[in-house]
Amino acid sequence: MKDLKYDDTIIELEKEIRHLCTVIKQKGREILTDFEITPPQFEALQYLINEDNLTIGELSNQMFLACSTITDLVDRMEKNMLVKRTRDEKDRRVVRIIVLEKGHQLINEVLHARRNYLAELLKDLTQAQKDQILQGIGMVYGRTV
Repeated sequence: MKDLKYDDTIIELEKEIRHLCTVIKQKGREILTDFEITPPQFEALQYLINEDNLTIGELSNQMFLACSTITDLVDRMEKNMLVKRTRDEKDRRVVRIIVLEKGHQLINEVLHARRNYLAELLKDLTQAQKDQILQGIGMVYGRTV
């Protein structure tokens, strides 16, 4: 990678994005303490809901964790009745992880709390300002994928 010169805006953007990510991550973990779920379980449930019926191996790849770690994670979530393991209908050797009603409900409650936090942060902004922030984040994120 060639060495680039950065203007003050790039330097400030990097710093502000880094700080914002840290604060939001900390607040997200803080919110989770009000619920019976750990940050890795929250992340796993999000993947399982968005991707639908993943295997341990697929979830392991998504989360960049070892299969043994994911197996332990799923064991704990299964014990808390958030998920269940089920055999694939087409290939009985394949075990899929299904999110149960309690898991869906818990995720919805956590997301509601997180959205309340964000709404409180942005309550003094106009709709146009919120739209501008969303557009800017979308533009930056779109370049990462």
